[in-house]
Amino acid sequence: MPRKILHIDLDAFFCAVEETRNPELRGKAFAVGGRPEERGVVASCSYAARRDGVRSAMPMSRALRLSPGLIIIPSRHRHYSEVSRQVMAIVHDLTPLVEQISIDEAFLDISDLQDEPERLARGLQARIRDELHLPCSIGIASNKLVAKIATEVGKHLALKRIKARGLAEPPNAVTVVPFGEEAAFLGPLPADMLWGVGPKTFKRLADLGIHTIGDIAKWPENELIRLFGENGRDLARHAKGIDNRPIVTERETKSISQEVTFSVDVRDDRVLQKTVREQAARVASQLRRQELAGSTIKLKIRWPDFTTLTRQTTLHHRTDQEDEIAKAALELMDNVRKPNQAVRLIGVGVSGLGQPIRQLGLWDMDNEKSRRLQEALDVLREKYGSDVVHKGETK
Repeated sequence: MPRKILHIDLDAFFCAVEETRNPELRGKAFAVGGRPEERGVVASCSYAARRDGVRSAMPMSRALRLSPGLIIIPSRHRHYSEVSRQVMAIVHDLTPLVEQISIDEAFLDISDLQDEPERLARGLQARIRDELHLPCSIGIASNKLVAKIATEVGKHLALKRIKARGLAEPPNAVTVVPFGEEAAFLGPLPADMLWGVGPKTFKRLADLGIHTIGDIAKWPENELIRLFGENGRDLARHAKGIDNRPIVTERETKSISQEVTFSVDVRDDRVLQKTVREQAARVASQLRRQELAGSTIKLKIRWPDFTTLTRQTTLHHRTDQEDEIAKAALELMDNVRKPNQAVRLIGVGVSGLGQPIRQLGLWDMDNEKSRRLQEALDVLREKYGSDVVHKGETK
């Protein structure tokens, strides 16, 4: 029996969440992101702003030039994450076979559900709209590749119809690709809509006279492999709508990190050290929440000319303690940064993750007390914010 895979994408998610908080934003050109004077970028933008040419990942200064009346809303990532969890709880009510791929996207395997796929999609869409006041678009097909492209195509066509009526609204699209029609659906679409076709591959395909997914499908697989290596095998199969990847319900966390881009380049040692300690504290807290610890401490640093370096050191044991993470990260920074050298971005991460090793003996009691203190601080910071408790610094 063919599978039935549903792909859900929350329309302009950050903006939709902000509209539920402040309904007066509806229909207005606004963007969620950083301030232009602080090198901010657009994290998400309303459909009215998109009509002016504003797009995600665009520098906010350029967005303001395109849409002079643009309203800028600061990002509230913790709140967006909480709303995302509420959405995913509704999604899991439909089926436990859910693969969340980002804060606002997921795949569902609905093969075992008896209702018609479109009816299921409309019901899910309505429940998210009614309970959380959020719009979403959905694609359904026999595999993940075609389901996601179906969502993209459905959104594009819906937005064209909405724009033709002079409106600026979310697409709320539902697109179903019947089993057996995958290749016909993909055929006329541009080649760069296919997974694995980035700008370089797209240019090479164009040089060969290949412009659509259907054009790719006409080429022999062995010829595509000769031209593109193993990626050619994927191109040949994907262009025919073949994708056998399963829904992955759990993902292994491979690393946890925090980073910040400063609004103004920073030279002050104390500011940089304080930032690294704060990042180490947030990473350590996240490790403890997930009951993980890591052995490899990483530092990422970017100079004003955009040169970016990463350095790492591996401990003899796994840790979830902010002091150990901060100490290692600060040593890495001292090793790589010259005196008074300006910094544009800095980040701290931990990898080599696994379960914390707890071997309590007579000499481990201080470590256990420290861990319990850290967990108590985690609770306070979660409830009252990261600034509620500070450790004393040696002058």
